[in-house]
Amino acid sequence: MAAPNLATSELILTGRITTASNATFLGSIGDVVVVYKPIAGENPLWDFPEGALAHREVAAYLVSQVFGGDIVPHTWLRDGPLGEGMVQLWQEQDPKQDAVNLLPVDRVPATGWKQVLEGRDESGSMVALVHEDSPKLRRMAVLDIIINNADRKGNHILAMPDGRRHGVDHGLTFHRDHKLRTVLWGWLGEDLSAQELDGVDRVSEGLHGELGRNLTDLLTAEEITSLAARCARLRLTGRFPAPSGEMSAVPWPLF
Repeated sequence: MAAPNLATSELILTGRITTASNATFLGSIGDVVVVYKPIAGENPLWDFPEGALAHREVAAYLVSQVFGGDIVPHTWLRDGPLGEGMVQLWQEQDPKQDAVNLLPVDRVPATGWKQVLEGRDESGSMVALVHEDSPKLRRMAVLDIIINNADRKGNHILAMPDGRRHGVDHGLTFHRDHKLRTVLWGWLGEDLSAQELDGVDRVSEGLHGELGRNLTDLLTAEEITSLAARCARLRLTGRFPAPSGEMSAVPWPLF
């Protein structure tokens, strides 16, 4: 049997993901399982343009592909049962792995993990927000800086059985103003690796070529200019930035 055409073969809805803030469906294209977010199901946001979240999800995938590291699963725009929307290949994560976690402060491992903040849980006990200290997660943190991700929650990071780490839910990205809100602050102030800097350079260079041309159908000219400026600033400093501005540095809820 021939593989289905992911752009034109029938998209059949099989369920709804009710934990998502916007209309999000599980579906299939032939035997390929996908996530479908119709533009018509996007809730208006005061600080992001209406009807553009799906475009930002696709833009994040395109930038991720140039940056490298297989971070964002294959994502594209197409028509569906509820109109045009974002479609993304479904990823079956490993339920036994957690790249980000809340742990009692006295149970935070001494190595292999980075602590972001401390607080009290519903019972009043002290807990710590931690994430693993791994090259794959570092690359996701760098990508988030570049795309100005305003919503990197813990459950937007999928821990795969083979050790890969995928990032999903990139609707709140590419704003022209600083919006970075993430749970991945553990490398604050550390120097970027040569591999990470190479990824930044590829994105900067790509904006003058095919990547830039593809993004013009998804983002505004101002947003693309801001993307280029973030890459240049990150390349100049060469290190993970600190939170800035008066807004929260982490999304809420954290997961």
